[in-house]
Amino acid sequence: MKITDIEVIPANRFLYVKVVTDEGITGIGESGAWGFLDASAEVVNSFKTYLVGKDPLQIEHHWQYMYRCFHFRGAAIMGAISAIDIALWDIAGKWFNVPTYVLLGGKVRDKVRTYYHVIGDTTEELVNSCLKAKELGFTAVGHLSPFLDESREKPYFVPYAKMLNEAVDRVRQIREAVGDDVDLCLELHRRMKPGEAIAFAHAVEKYHPFFLEDPITPDNFDSMALIADKTNVPIATGERIHTIQEFEMLLSRNAMAYARTSVCLCGGITGTKKIAAIAEAHGVPIVPHNPLSPVSTAACLQIAASVENLVIQELPDHETVSATERFTSTDILKENFRQSDLVTWVPKAVEGFIDIPDRVGIGTDLVEGIQTLYPYQRREINTRLHLDGSVVDQ
Repeated sequence: MKITDIEVIPANRFLYVKVVTDEGITGIGESGAWGFLDASAEVVNSFKTYLVGKDPLQIEHHWQYMYRCFHFRGAAIMGAISAIDIALWDIAGKWFNVPTYVLLGGKVRDKVRTYYHVIGDTTEELVNSCLKAKELGFTAVGHLSPFLDESREKPYFVPYAKMLNEAVDRVRQIREAVGDDVDLCLELHRRMKPGEAIAFAHAVEKYHPFFLEDPITPDNFDSMALIADKTNVPIATGERIHTIQEFEMLLSRNAMAYARTSVCLCGGITGTKKIAAIAEAHGVPIVPHNPLSPVSTAACLQIAASVENLVIQELPDHETVSATERFTSTDILKENFRQSDLVTWVPKAVEGFIDIPDRVGIGTDLVEGIQTLYPYQRREINTRLHLDGSVVDQ
C-alpha cells in the first residue's frame, strides 16, 4: 500500500487533511492550529512532497521525519503533523479492519467520562448553563469562566478587588446551584498574573473546583510551577504547547496536576501517546483538549480508549459552531451551522459518558463536497483590549 495523494480540505472554520492510498483506503485528520489554518495548510503541502509514494503504515517513521526534517517548530507545523498523523492512524485501522485504538494496545475502559462546555456573559446565564448540563446528565462542566464570556469587542476594566470577589462569588453560586454532583473545571483563559492566580486559587478552594485551567500564559514554566506550589487547587495546562519536551519540563517542575494534550496540535495520536506516557510516569492524568470538530473528538476517543491515565474528556457541542468560534468571532450566524453536518458520525454522551465505539479507523469520515457546502472562512483577528488600549488575555 502506497500514499498516492494528500488533500487539504478547508471547510467552514476548520482544516482537514485526507490521505489517499492506491488500495482505495483513505484517512482523515484535523489541524488544531485554529488561528493559523492557512499556514498549517501550506505545511501539509510541503510534507506532501515527501509522503506521496510512501507506505502509510510507517507512522512513527513518518512522524519523526516530518518533525525533524526542517529543524523548526511551531503551531502551524505541529498542526499539520497532527492532522497527517491522525489520518495515517485512520488508514491503519481501516487496513486492519479494527478501531484505531486496537492498534494502540486495545481498550482500557468501556466508556469515557466527558465534560460539557458552558457559556454565559452574565452570572445568571452561566449558572443556567451549568444547570442545563446537569439536566443533560453531565457530571462535569468545563470551559467555565468565572470571569464570564464577554465580547472581545468590549473594552475591559475591573478593579482588582471587584474582579476577584465577583469571580469567586460566581463559583459559589454555581456550586450552590449544581451541588456536589457536578465537577467544575474552571477555565481562566490565561488572563491572570501569578500573584493574582494564587490569590484566586486560595479564594475558590473551598468550592472544590476540579481544576484551574491555564491561569496564566503558558510561556514561563517556572511561573506555572510557582502557582502549582502555592495552591491546593489542581492546575491543568498544556493545550497551547505542542512538544513532548515542553510537557516533560512542566511535569518535572510539578507545574501541572492534569496535562491538557491537544491531539490536533501536539503531534496527533502519536504525539499524544508519547505525552500520556511521560505524564503517567509522573503520576499525572491527561485531560485531552478538544475545542474543534467531530474529527478531533473521534481522534481523542482513540486516546481515551487506550490510555490508562485519562481522567476526563472535553466534549464541545457539535450541534453548533466550534467552541473557539463561539468565544472569539462576531461575523457569523451561529444558528445556521452544525458541526455534525460535516461528518458521517458524531459520538453522543449519555449521562455524561461516551461508549467506546467499535467503528473502524477513527470512526468517522467527511461528507462529500463539504468545501462547497460549507465554504472556508479565515478566522478574524479579534483580540480584546483594556480600557487603556493595551492587550488583554482572554
